[in-house]
Amino acid sequence: MQMKIFTSAQVRKIDTYTIENEPIESIDLMERASVQIASWITEMFDNSHPFLFLIGPGNNGGDGLAVARMLMEKNYLVEVLLVRISDKLSADARTNLDRLRQIHGAKILELEEVSSMVVEDPGTILVDALFGSGLTRRVSGLARDVITCVNEWPNLRIAIDIPSGLFGEDNTGNDQDAIFQSDFTLALQAPSLSLFFAENQAYVGNWEVLPIGLHPIILEEEESSWHYLQAGYIRDLLKPRMRFAHKGTFGHCLLIAGCYGMMGAAILAARACLRSGAGLVTGHVPRFGYKILQTTVPEALISIDESDIIFTAVPGLEPFSAVGIGPGLGCKPNTGRAIQELIESVKVPLVMDADALNMLSEHPEWISLLPEDTILTPHPREFERLVGKAETGYARVRMQIDFAIKHKVIVVLKGAHTSIACPDGSCWFNTTGNPGMATAGSGDVLTGIILSLLGQGYLTRDAAILGVYLHGLAGDLASEASSEESLIAGDIIESLGFAFQYIKGIYNEDHI
Repeated sequence: MQMKIFTSAQVRKIDTYTIENEPIESIDLMERASVQIASWITEMFDNSHPFLFLIGPGNNGGDGLAVARMLMEKNYLVEVLLVRISDKLSADARTNLDRLRQIHGAKILELEEVSSMVVEDPGTILVDALFGSGLTRRVSGLARDVITCVNEWPNLRIAIDIPSGLFGEDNTGNDQDAIFQSDFTLALQAPSLSLFFAENQAYVGNWEVLPIGLHPIILEEEESSWHYLQAGYIRDLLKPRMRFAHKGTFGHCLLIAGCYGMMGAAILAARACLRSGAGLVTGHVPRFGYKILQTTVPEALISIDESDIIFTAVPGLEPFSAVGIGPGLGCKPNTGRAIQELIESVKVPLVMDADALNMLSEHPEWISLLPEDTILTPHPREFERLVGKAETGYARVRMQIDFAIKHKVIVVLKGAHTSIACPDGSCWFNTTGNPGMATAGSGDVLTGIILSLLGQGYLTRDAAILGVYLHGLAGDLASEASSEESLIAGDIIESLGFAFQYIKGIYNEDHI
């Protein structure tokens, strides 16, 4: 299933549509959301843990009050702290406060100054329900004092919807000291865009999306250029393999990679390309690299460059259905001239990575020569050299999208939530992968996967999306079989088969 990321304004619109067209009272919609939150909490923590709810005056506070009531009904020890940010509560928050007061033994305190805040038990779990995703200005006053105070405590923290103080999209100029630092963020129906940026990790922690039953029609019809990837949507992209298919059916990929001292990158990319389903893979390598690649990847065909040590000339491109270039290539002038020749002559889908991108950055005049829908796969430093510096993740992804639109290319910006920007202005965030994949050669593996999918005839956007998701999923399965710390790029390749099984719904973890 394709999942959209909505702005804060769109979320309000979707809530209103649901209330009017289900129809459902707003208090009942709040109740439905709170049931999901309470269910998540009770599945994660038993009632030996005391809870302290920080309640604001709006509907986020209303959610918190409803969840507090539901936990008390399940015999959890709960204390509620009404933070007097405003003299008024929203109508639904007021209703839920009245309902909570009807529970025998409900402990509800009002906080007017932060000096009276104290939690004696470091095992108490804090639940943040001060502000939701609709916040548009920096937190100040008592709310800021409360947030900065609890951020110093050792307690585990949960945020409802979004950490209080964090804006839903762009946090440029926000007060970084006035944002609740959560261990878990429970996004309602869809995640906020700001959850995907590295600079917000300290506030967001681990996040999950809880379905709250918003109206399916408005969720389908409301347009968004922002998306995040889910297994169901990826499953729909995957092409079935027909019984009478043969190796020619699944494409012939040309991989231009490797130079003296960096043949490992060519090996990893070639192996990943084959493991991802390509029918044929030809590695174009320097003369000295012939024996290395032939020995380590016997399934690959070899094209030998005129040079002993670097890439200097483009081979004939007629046999190939897709071309990948960059891993371990080096940045010598002769290599640069050959890259330009490739850009100007290639007629099939192209993916560029690593040193091919570094050479492109040194020769920005080549960018206008790139074939439409060329896939570029930079890591953050390569992106910086190619596109420019950005102060925040939000600013960087805006630059990424603008670059993709301007030059009609697909930009895969690698990271914890790898983002895929397309020429139509859409941007897709990945949800697979783990820190163990921050290891040498991981990017070369991704290049091989995407090249394979291009060679098999996938649309360029689909090849980028499916390739990124598969890469991260294989990394996740590999880390489960060993550990994040021990993960190396070759492990990702060896887990690709399991990743395909997982997407198809036939994965058996006992096979690992």
